[in-house]
Amino acid sequence: MEINAKSADRNLLLELFGEIDHHGARSAMRELELAVDAALPKRLVLDMTGVTFMDSSGIALILKAQQRMQLLDGSLLVCHVPEQAKRVLDAAGIGRLVTIR
Repeated sequence: MEINAKSADRNLLLELFGEIDHHGARSAMRELELAVDAALPKRLVLDMTGVTFMDSSGIALILKAQQRMQLLDGSLLVCHVPEQAKRVLDAAGIGRLVTIR
């Protein structure tokens, strides 16, 4: 799991690459927290274009991102979700809690 962070004007883009499974999600959560703490964004975008696999650990990662942004009175957008990951998110009903495009 790899994350590229880009920040500008209180917007933070995190591009996710690789597998979001038990092992990848743990390091991704640390990187996400560090990036959010450094940028203090009003808007966080998780770009999942490069995600090759996701299990329920990805749900935990997205919900953690949502919680962090709520603490900052900010918003979260999850975008470019691959089909396999979208099925996982849809099964869990995450679209009711988080904006997914």
